[in-house]
Amino acid sequence: MNQVTTILGIERPIIQGGMGNISNAKLTAAVSEAGGLGTIGTGTMNIAEIENIMVETKHLTKKPFAVNIPVSVHPEAAKIVELIIKHDIPVVSLSAGNPAPFIPLFHDKHVKVMVVTASVKHAKKAEEAGADIIVAEGVEAAGINSPYETTTMTLIPQIVDSVDVPVVAAGGIADGRGMLAAFALGAQGVQMGTRFVATKEAPFSKEYKKRIIDATDHSTVVIGRSLGRVRRVLDGEYAKSILWKEKNGLTIGEYEELTTEEFHCNGALDGNEQKGFMNSGQIAGLIRTIPTVKDVIDSMLKEYEQQLKYLTNLNVHK
Repeated sequence: MNQVTTILGIERPIIQGGMGNISNAKLTAAVSEAGGLGTIGTGTMNIAEIENIMVETKHLTKKPFAVNIPVSVHPEAAKIVELIIKHDIPVVSLSAGNPAPFIPLFHDKHVKVMVVTASVKHAKKAEEAGADIIVAEGVEAAGINSPYETTTMTLIPQIVDSVDVPVVAAGGIADGRGMLAAFALGAQGVQMGTRFVATKEAPFSKEYKKRIIDATDHSTVVIGRSLGRVRRVLDGEYAKSILWKEKNGLTIGEYEELTTEEFHCNGALDGNEQKGFMNSGQIAGLIRTIPTVKDVIDSMLKEYEQQLKYLTNLNVHK
């Protein structure tokens, strides 16, 4: 047990990242059932869809799970707050915007609040606003990222040194070695997305999973960088077409039209990289298997302990 597991009421300090419009009850529940914290990412889904996933997840697990709200992205964020309270969801994750107006609403109902950030400045503001946990996300992570593009290894210790609340590391973590490294930097938990995509319970396209397990260390690209819209995806045909358009004067409005959740779903759910993109973190190059969620978490903890033992016995002095 540590602060993260105690605050969240979970057994293992491993959190599933929110996956926007491809979120589903099956994967969320599987992560929670394995002792971690599953997360429903609301993306831009409509309220009825979000509520249906909440209800289904509660049928599949009695353990805690979270809901992620991208507060400046979802047009009905206030209604999602009402749903979370209505369905007694114990944890919320706030990202992509100012969390301050929402935190008191959740604390009044005893909901724990995690805030995802990519800078020391915003981590401090989140703590001042009452965040229970800071999720510090490096640019290695899949999907939408901060234009600061700070790496996980440099971001975690700086945020840990700047706040008093516990920190969870996100971006570039898929095994026990990455988890141990995050803990060595001061984190008390890890958040993963790409590793959970390539699992048996994840109801995504077989093409998406295959692309991840076939990935190399250079199989992801960042689109939108020239426009201040950083998103990490696999280097498929559609993603490459966006990069080409960027080099030839793509506007922000045009970029946003080309990267709506429709195109995310085309890639992740339909496996169509000609008409959509697949979010992926850089850690895809390390993923080679499609196990169960439980096997992922069990193996991570086993590898964590093995690597810790190795380091404990490693003599760094002459």
